[in-house]
Amino acid sequence: MKDTQEQIRVVQETVAGKEITLAHIIGGPAPIIYTKLGMNPTVDYQSSALGIMNMTPPESTVIASDIALKSADVYLGFADRFTGTLIISGEIAEVITAITAVVSYFRDVLGYVSCDVTKR
Repeated sequence: MKDTQEQIRVVQETVAGKEITLAHIIGGPAPIIYTKLGMNPTVDYQSSALGIMNMTPPESTVIASDIALKSADVYLGFADRFTGTLIISGEIAEVITAITAVVSYFRDVLGYVSCDVTKR
């Protein structure tokens, strides 16, 4: 007898909406994180932070990068217009200011749905 099992095939699709799905701040990240991300590891880790965001449509990262850099003294570590990922670094207060400015602008002016800004 032939043993036949039904297989279920799942297809996932990203629907381009106007949404910020991740807005997280890492305070005092371990130096290895900077190294693995290819960012400047010669920073003051006690007062530094990383801000990580993800958004759709992914081209939104260009706008988010501009807002982040103009609203606070932060360094642009990574901005990918194909995946919608943005990573910034700087002093903790500056990263908080930048991430908050991006989320506020996207939510209040551009009409994006946004998650809460989280910190750890």
